[in-house]
Amino acid sequence: MPKHSSAKSLNDFRPVALTPIIMKCFERLVLARIKNHLSPSLDPFQFAYRQNRSTEDAISTALHSALSYLDKNNSYVRILFVAFSSTFNTIVPSTLITKLHDLDIDPSLRNWILDFLTNRPPVKINDHTHDCKAIHGSNTIVKFADDTTVVGLISGNNESAYRDEVQRQAVWCADNHLSLNTMKTKETIVDFRKSKGGTHTPLHIDGAEVERVTSFKFLGVHISEDLTWSLNTSSAIKKALQRLFFLRRLKKAHLSPQILTNFYCSTIESILTNCVTVWYGNCSVSDQKALQKVVKTAERIIGSPLPSIESVHKKRCLRKARCIAKDNSHPNHRLFNYLPSGKRYRSLGTRTSRFRRSFFPQAVTLLNSIPKCTLPHPPPPPQPPPVDTAILLNS
Repeated sequence: MPKHSSAKSLNDFRPVALTPIIMKCFERLVLARIKNHLSPSLDPFQFAYRQNRSTEDAISTALHSALSYLDKNNSYVRILFVAFSSTFNTIVPSTLITKLHDLDIDPSLRNWILDFLTNRPPVKINDHTHDCKAIHGSNTIVKFADDTTVVGLISGNNESAYRDEVQRQAVWCADNHLSLNTMKTKETIVDFRKSKGGTHTPLHIDGAEVERVTSFKFLGVHISEDLTWSLNTSSAIKKALQRLFFLRRLKKAHLSPQILTNFYCSTIESILTNCVTVWYGNCSVSDQKALQKVVKTAERIIGSPLPSIESVHKKRCLRKARCIAKDNSHPNHRLFNYLPSGKRYRSLGTRTSRFRRSFFPQAVTLLNSIPKCTLPHPPPPPQPPPVDTAILLNS
């Protein structure tokens, strides 16, 4: 399949391997068995192939790390978006088996996987390794499969920890036979300081300078260096307007309003609200109006009311917040702490409106605004084991 609209060489195509249906079913059974062994030891910042994890979780985690740190004085953030070349094709079976051994996977299952991958064309497998993690506490490494992002929190222009982290990542890639593509790897610097102390020194990986960009499309969302969302919303609106053409054609075919509404929700609203919990809270008023204008146009075509983007945002924020608050294994579960009364969550301290309107502070506020009976209460404390009265009397 072509990777780009205009494929010119073999590298512009992505190979796709098709396997029999019965083999796909068997692979799902094997995967379920592996996940049962891996769940306690998986890296909490690996958001792919896991329940209650999504691209929204990965992006929100990276942005929360940056925004909470930018609330401090004399601080800025460098975000490195790492790109690999043919990630799944470069996995060495023997290296993978060693990692599975370290994770205490059953020997017979390891041997089956090794036999399956030996002397075969490249296949796509789940690259669940937990040894790719941040060494320095001021850095966060967020992963979604092979999409890796290094968030460096920098204070006082001291970038030693961040640069050391990047170099360690380059060494880790070499040790694990991963080809780090320095041409596609990009870096964005978020710096709101009035006095920036000169220009930022470029980052080098394996002797090649990493390109600094003003915005980057991370897991389908455009992240800008000023953390505004005009580029992301304009891109979504452009795609949605193209699909309004098909909605008009279906209207001319005299389809029912219910069918038209279903088409809108699946092909237009899904674009307008992609990862909406991440960016809508910090959208400008003009961007919000532009988004809602597309909804109003669709309403006129269908002839029935549609949910506003704001209502969709609130609904999804509440749903996501409830899921995280109930999941003790989620890396952001710690942000949902009850007050001593047990009736409200502790609000996150924010200094700037930019941080206050981001997902996690808003999610806590929304949870505190709903009726208390619907709050995901924490599990009750463990009760002491029952005591045999006869034993007490005899003693």
